[in-house]
Amino acid sequence: MDETRDGHDLAGGAELPESSGGCCSGGECCGNAPVALSAGGGDESPRPNVSRRGFIKGVIASGTAAYGASYLFRQAGTAGAQPAAGAAERLLTLKVNGQSRRVDVLPNEQLAMTLRYKLGLTGTKLGCDRAECGACTVLLDGVPHYACSLLTQQVRGREVTTIEGLESPDGKLHPVQQAVWDEAGFQCAFCAPGFIMAMVATLKTNPDCTREEMRHALAGNLCRCADYNKILNSAMRAAEYVKRV
Repeated sequence: MDETRDGHDLAGGAELPESSGGCCSGGECCGNAPVALSAGGGDESPRPNVSRRGFIKGVIASGTAAYGASYLFRQAGTAGAQPAAGAAERLLTLKVNGQSRRVDVLPNEQLAMTLRYKLGLTGTKLGCDRAECGACTVLLDGVPHYACSLLTQQVRGREVTTIEGLESPDGKLHPVQQAVWDEAGFQCAFCAPGFIMAMVATLKTNPDCTREEMRHALAGNLCRCADYNKILNSAMRAAEYVKRV
């Protein structure tokens, strides 16, 4: 297709030099170098030789430099600053079974998860995970609580007692543990730690409790094997052992 008409360039409207005759109308063979014309009719300026890879590397390098500078200035400006009000500290010191334990916890971490997977106290069981079965029962300042419904952040400065903390340093079982052993009070015993912690708390406040009172005190704990009669027998035997101590 002929791109010129009446001496005009159809691409941009620039007028082309007229041929003075010869073979190529002003080409290289006539000693005239071709001129590249822009859309506006002027000479096109040379473009920098930048590859796509080089451009991407430049962007990354400049972004890294900018972030590094902002980080240094931010660190310099916040040196010695205290955590913001209401912010949860992650590295906590917990009082568990008479010992101070340093542990890194998330702001929304449950106490049961911290005890089991951060401190290795697997006697605290995870059953329903919604404060219904009582398998995760621990003592908080001597009062039974469901560890699955407590945040670890909530127990800072308070004494936490798990099933592992009942045994004396010389290896002697707690009277409640010994009573459960003697009565063979559980079948599968998955729920046993929670029941035992509830029994300990009950007998500490009411060592002369009746069977009915103990039944009421243990109402927050569930046994999937339905061994409630044997569990109550163990509790009443535990009451006898506690009185001997």
